[in-house]
Amino acid sequence: MALWKPDPTFYPSPRDAASAPPEKLAYVAAFDRAAEKPDAMAVLDTDPESDSYGEVVGWTDLPHLGDELHHFGWNACSSALCPGAPHPHVERRYLIVPGLRSSRIYVIDTKADPRAPQIVKVLEPEELAERAGYSRPHTVHCGPEGLYVSALGGASGQEGPGGIALLDHTSFEVLGRWEVDRGPQYLAYDFWWHIAHDVLVTSEWGTPSMVEDGVVGELLLGRQYGHSLHFFDLRKRRHIQSIDLGDRYQMALELRPAHDPTAQYGFVGVVVDVEDLSASVWLWYREGGEFAVKKVITIPAEPADPASLPPVIAPFGAVPPLVTDIALSVDDAYLYVSAWGTGELKRYDVSDPFNPVEAGSVRIGGIVGRTPHPAEPDLPLAGGPQMIEVSRDGERVYVTNSLYGSWDDQFYPDGVGAWAAKLDSGEEFTFDERFFPHGEDFRGLRPHQVRLQGGDASSDSYCFP
Repeated sequence: MALWKPDPTFYPSPRDAASAPPEKLAYVAAFDRAAEKPDAMAVLDTDPESDSYGEVVGWTDLPHLGDELHHFGWNACSSALCPGAPHPHVERRYLIVPGLRSSRIYVIDTKADPRAPQIVKVLEPEELAERAGYSRPHTVHCGPEGLYVSALGGASGQEGPGGIALLDHTSFEVLGRWEVDRGPQYLAYDFWWHIAHDVLVTSEWGTPSMVEDGVVGELLLGRQYGHSLHFFDLRKRRHIQSIDLGDRYQMALELRPAHDPTAQYGFVGVVVDVEDLSASVWLWYREGGEFAVKKVITIPAEPADPASLPPVIAPFGAVPPLVTDIALSVDDAYLYVSAWGTGELKRYDVSDPFNPVEAGSVRIGGIVGRTPHPAEPDLPLAGGPQMIEVSRDGERVYVTNSLYGSWDDQFYPDGVGAWAAKLDSGEEFTFDERFFPHGEDFRGLRPHQVRLQGGDASSDSYCFP
């Protein structure tokens, strides 16, 4: 149902979003690697004044097995206020939740009881395949004229190309394939945009067979995973430029464009350099009439006793950082980088995006370190900071520890466990010892993506500075 006034969680500018009230709840997608129990949407209490702060206070089981929930998003957000295709009377109400293994997409209503969200629609894989030609939906972003959903694979068992499907804002039906002309783009992963400049950017991971059973060593050393960025005309839906980072830089994943709509730059995280196992973050930026890139952060691998390493990396005698997520604060001041392999979360001052300066670091988990949370110093932790979510005001950072089922098993073969944590990000960058849901709090499931009630730093795009 349409609203008479715009949703109060839609913000014209990043400045307005940063001054909004803090979130009271967080939604966390959790999955069962064994596919013996249904995946679920867990609800965490993020209100520090609440008696249940830091606890799982809501839980919604899905009706099927084996979905492996991944990167979900809101049905509508601040982009609904954009003048090019305004939809100011929709509301931020539904979570659009893709199952990466099943190719199902769930629509979950949070309005009636935010602590007990209800499934109201299920898009079966056949609809995504028939209407858009895609499978393995991965990432959801709310655009001004519809819902954009990236997908890794093609339909009917085809490996690719992957790309973007467009869903209707209100019916949630699949409208079709977004691309009119994809140019040389074949591999898919993340996407986002400079919405006021009509530019969409995509990144690359791999096709379903390249990722579903874990990292394929031959493909990695053969430099076959994705290593390019693609730029599209957002309105014409046509490919306009590709930039190859270089095939040594394998798996160019998360994209984080500047929130300032007048800017045309952003950051992309690269999982591994096959020549030295380092990870990196690159800046893309407009230079004249085209985009260019520059590597602005390098995180080196850490030497380790091969006997302490899982088989996949034991021959190298080092732990790769494995940068698997990055997050940019709404004011574009700080970039957070998760090194899932070494168990480190780094904070960088990126007020000068060409010259980031490290401004804090914490350790938790890690392939070798198994660093505990300060709330339970005697409990070694597996996994590492993986998915990152930043509050609108930039003061709170939430992390979870599971990456992707088969990859968890490769890098943490003794078990990845389950935990979430919150950090306070001010002058100091430290763990909140009151916020540490873990273990059976997640009922045997692995937590992955986090979304914050009312929006967060990676859910919304803004059309006014």
